[in-house]
Amino acid sequence: MSNTLRSSGIFRADHTGFTVASLADSLHFWTEVLGFKHLYTSEYGSGEFLDNLVGVKGASLTLAMVEAPGGHLVELLEYHNPDDREWMQPRSCDVGSVHLAFTVSDLDGLLNRVEAAGWHRLGAPQTVESGERAGLKLAYARGPDGVTLESLQWPTPLQ
Repeated sequence: MSNTLRSSGIFRADHTGFTVASLADSLHFWTEVLGFKHLYTSEYGSGEFLDNLVGVKGASLTLAMVEAPGGHLVELLEYHNPDDREWMQPRSCDVGSVHLAFTVSDLDGLLNRVEAAGWHRLGAPQTVESGERAGLKLAYARGPDGVTLESLQWPTPLQ
């Protein structure tokens, strides 16, 4: 481990969180379309704990945690309050835009499934032509909440 990592106190990533419009719709996508495992759902009412955690007075939410193949956790958050929430859908080039990337075995098959579920490709799949990732096929897809997934397929299956 590098000295920088040791001094920061960070030793692993825990989860990635996304705010969504409908927890029910998002759970369906992440579990039925992507095959993630639903671990639990929790309610957080408004109060000092949540106000201080998320920095938004009067916030309340329901969250669901799902687990990807390989163990990465994804937290889906549906806020119920406050009423003045905004809908943000940045482009990939906009500062603050984020994406979550997964290695897949069948890029085209996955893209077909996510499109059938209401997501859309941001462009045609591309293949890296040179360098350390030569032969890697990849594509972006964006969902109705603005969440972007990147799918990567290696030319030979990874073990």
